[in-house]
Amino acid sequence: MTRSRVSLLSALALLAPLTPLALGGAAEAAPASPAAPAASAATAVPASLNVSNPGFEQGGTGWRFTAGTGVATNYPHGGARLAYLDGGPGMKVSQTVTATGRGVYDISAWIATGGPNGRYVARVNGTVAAAQTLPSASNYRRYTLSRIGLAPGDTLEIAFESGDGWVNADDLMLSPASPADPRISSSDPKIVEMFDWSKRKANSWVQLPGTQGPLNVDENHTGGSGTGTYAASYWAGYANRSGYYSRDMAHQLAGAEVLGLHAENKTMLRSFAASATAAHKYYPAWALNFDASTYLSIDYKSPSSFVREVPATFELVQKSEEAYRWSGDRSYLEDPTMWDFYRHATDEFVTLHDGLKNNGAVKVAEGTGRGIFQGTASYNEQSGEPLAEAGDAIGSQYQAYLAMASLARAKGDCALADRYEAKARDLKAYFNSTWSGTGSGADMVRGYTTDGRALTGWGKENSWFMPMKQIVDPGARRDAYLDYIDAQASGADRPTNIEALTYLPDTFFRNNRNDTAWKWMKHVYDLKDVQHVNTKQGTNGDYPEVSFTMLGQTVEGLMGVAPNAPAHALSTQSRLPSGMDWLRIDDLRVGDSVFSLRHDGAAKSSLTHGSGSSAYAWEARFPGTYTTLKVDGVAQPARTKVVDGVTYTYVTPSVAPGRTVTVQVG
Repeated sequence: MTRSRVSLLSALALLAPLTPLALGGAAEAAPASPAAPAASAATAVPASLNVSNPGFEQGGTGWRFTAGTGVATNYPHGGARLAYLDGGPGMKVSQTVTATGRGVYDISAWIATGGPNGRYVARVNGTVAAAQTLPSASNYRRYTLSRIGLAPGDTLEIAFESGDGWVNADDLMLSPASPADPRISSSDPKIVEMFDWSKRKANSWVQLPGTQGPLNVDENHTGGSGTGTYAASYWAGYANRSGYYSRDMAHQLAGAEVLGLHAENKTMLRSFAASATAAHKYYPAWALNFDASTYLSIDYKSPSSFVREVPATFELVQKSEEAYRWSGDRSYLEDPTMWDFYRHATDEFVTLHDGLKNNGAVKVAEGTGRGIFQGTASYNEQSGEPLAEAGDAIGSQYQAYLAMASLARAKGDCALADRYEAKARDLKAYFNSTWSGTGSGADMVRGYTTDGRALTGWGKENSWFMPMKQIVDPGARRDAYLDYIDAQASGADRPTNIEALTYLPDTFFRNNRNDTAWKWMKHVYDLKDVQHVNTKQGTNGDYPEVSFTMLGQTVEGLMGVAPNAPAHALSTQSRLPSGMDWLRIDDLRVGDSVFSLRHDGAAKSSLTHGSGSSAYAWEARFPGTYTTLKVDGVAQPARTKVVDGVTYTYVTPSVAPGRTVTVQVG
């Protein structure tokens, strides 16, 4: 065992342990948290598999200890207690549970070691189902045993076994294995390694619905304020807090969809939608507990004092539209709570928060310049600038207008769709002609202060969000700004927190800077074992946003997948970087269909529709202008379109379940 250390988490002995992430906006935690008025209640159905005393807060209850092991208080990961094993052979701390139903699970624990060769093991009916040999790492790291299948009556043993030095274990968590099990293969082994790691790590953050867990846990109140029933959700934000955050969740949504976590995304999006009340001036809550109905108290004091940031309101509209296209779930259109949120966020919200800067006929949502508890214009909380308007907010507002138009058209309200398409066009035209100034690179405007001063230079989120949200017109000016972002993010004023860097691959993929995007993907991954800037976080790789975004960036970025499940359609374009000859994904879920997709360079793609209820129209898209494309070796007339300044040639073959189609140039 090691020297003492400040504990981070709940001292409650509960079925769902907590795990730490970085510190965030700090406020005194309230003793209790109000409920989101219209949020759907968390399921009352008990969890399908339970582990007793996962954080060792009830001492040894539920666990078996050999000689040389026990429960201690000197170095907990969370709460007040931990399990320890002395160094040397033959020692074990274990718990055996019996499955009451059929399921597949991930089992995670935070473990620190004083030497190598300890083991973390899961045995089913006495046979090893998964195991990890532990390295020497004295700071806690999160380890996961993935996809453990259980049938009714199976016994599951979870064991920590001794090695060459001491082993400390704490905060066990059960997660349901994701519905999808996507697999990557490639000429480049690096992307295979990255995707496999991300898939396992991201799924380890998924909550098991029905689990009883603590509410309102944070670094100041490690015991929380009671317990609740956890809903279908996943960690999106600081893991020393018992909830999920709007900003993180929005960025993690695509990766969650790749894992088939449609139910989790919908639950979380709806809970934010329900929180965006008139009393909140249509801001959603910044964070909710895992019960999906109460606000996380550290970020919420009252209806007039809670953390809120303008871009999040708009991002939640955009991400709801994306979740609809991934899943095909019409409740995104038909649920009144969701629909009212979209309408308020893109109408009354903008009007209520526009007034500090005169933008003429165009409305731009603003922050107060008075800090996160009064409403900020930007996600960049570290600048100290009293921003009224910011590049990340106006870019997100543009995408929310486009999303509202898409949702309205899907619902059959063409007049409303036309109205929002016009609002998006007007906002983008105003941004490029007036709001962003006339400068290029470091001289482009990326925000305005409350006294009307234009801000240029490096603003981190309020810089890179502008091209990421595609509000900047294509051309030399945008190209210069992308070069500037790449240089600044690589220089002395680069972000120090890994979660900020996770936006850079998205920024460059969206603008077809494939090699630069891939460079940043690899950079983020290569930092995963480095200690996070906040020591309570653990390693960078244990920040949930890192793994979730890498999944989304592989599928939407490298493979250029744009799903449209409601229309039984799918478009793709290869964005493979230099040196990656081919890339393939299997078990890609869109709606009720399962696909395999392979890109060979930038000129050949193959789509297999493994299963599904309907044929899909596949828009196989290639940059450049060609009169024909080969479909299964036969030249077919092709069409062209211009998307964000790039000309593409495409065909749209129908791919029925069981069929494979190959399209190529030449």
